[in-house]
Amino acid sequence: MPSLRFPRRPALRVHPFPRAYACIPARVRLFILMMKRGGSDSDHNSSEEDTAEKSKKQRTINEHSQTCDWGNLLQDIILQVFKYLPLLDRAHASQVCRNWNQVFHMPDLWRCFEFELNQPATSYLKATHPELIKQIIKRHSNHLQYVSFKSHFISALTVVFVNSKSLSSLKIDDTPVDDPSLKVLVANNSDTLKLLKMSSCPHVSPAGILCVADQCHGLRELALNYHLLSDELLLALSSEKHVRLEHLRIDVVSENPGQTHFHTIQKSSWDAFIRHSPKVNLVMYFFLYEEEFDPFFRYEIPATHLYFGRSVSKDVLGRVGMTCPRLVELVVCANGLRPLDEELIQIAERCKNLSAIGLGECEVSCSAFVEFVKMCGGRLSQLSIMEEVLIPDQTYSLEQIHWEVSKHLGRVWFPDMMPTW
Repeated sequence: MPSLRFPRRPALRVHPFPRAYACIPARVRLFILMMKRGGSDSDHNSSEEDTAEKSKKQRTINEHSQTCDWGNLLQDIILQVFKYLPLLDRAHASQVCRNWNQVFHMPDLWRCFEFELNQPATSYLKATHPELIKQIIKRHSNHLQYVSFKSHFISALTVVFVNSKSLSSLKIDDTPVDDPSLKVLVANNSDTLKLLKMSSCPHVSPAGILCVADQCHGLRELALNYHLLSDELLLALSSEKHVRLEHLRIDVVSENPGQTHFHTIQKSSWDAFIRHSPKVNLVMYFFLYEEEFDPFFRYEIPATHLYFGRSVSKDVLGRVGMTCPRLVELVVCANGLRPLDEELIQIAERCKNLSAIGLGECEVSCSAFVEFVKMCGGRLSQLSIMEEVLIPDQTYSLEQIHWEVSKHLGRVWFPDMMPTW
């Protein structure tokens, strides 16, 4: 009786250009090839290449795609490429072969994670169901350390909070996170969390931030909207059981003029906070309309960095000089048509630590500007002034001010042609 012969199973072979690989852009393919060959990708960036040269390069890419054994690329090379891919492309690329799938599950790939899913009409959302996102996050959340999250799907963020155990940095923007979610975050990451940045999170209350401050003793940086800042929070951050903060950033934002109420933080709360953390950097970003500045700069506050993103009046800048002795950096994007001569001189007199200043749509006479620089001296490490800010007077012209300012700074200085902040 003849023996039964089963058909031989074909050996597993990686196709030189598998269909799942099509999700990788041609530029990334070229990057892999160049890394393998030890070459450079700089020629590919030249804007002076003609059409024939581009076509030749594309043919070269295609030829190498057919001959290269993509499945046997070094995992370190694949890992570096995967780090530049969006989540969906990364998942598709993991289906190319077993080697690429192993890289997809390497912990180093998931240390840093940026997730943004806010536009329901985009094809990205249609192609990626939230449940799939949750599954991917759940599998790799124990590797996460640096997370930036912007999504209307709170369930996906909850998966991160529940499963992560070593989060070091967390940025949450325009996400319906709430106080119970923060409690879950604290329960799992209280020993590792060092940076927390929250903006446009209306469901979080000051009590939720207090919970984070009470439990995360390793917290070094905290960034909040102003409505989350309270006297209670500052006093909690001032208690002896807390490690001292190094950076506190406050965003003071108004979208609708006259419709947002801004409370006042008591001077005693600021004083207690600074006594506890004397070296803390207090960074404040203001995006307010002129009539909304009344609750601010009425008494001394420990701000070190001030950024005014909208027009700010002479009166407010005068109050800054009187109430911010710790000021290190000042950026004014717009002021109006009234010169800021007296205000700059006052800031130079009272803000002895000022080392950086930027002025946009403002006006300052050349004489007052030279006097300001003379008073601050060489400590001005960054001086970014738009050329149209400076108004020539009887003492200095625009040509003369360049040499005069350079003399007092101890280095060559020119006005800026465009904002650098």
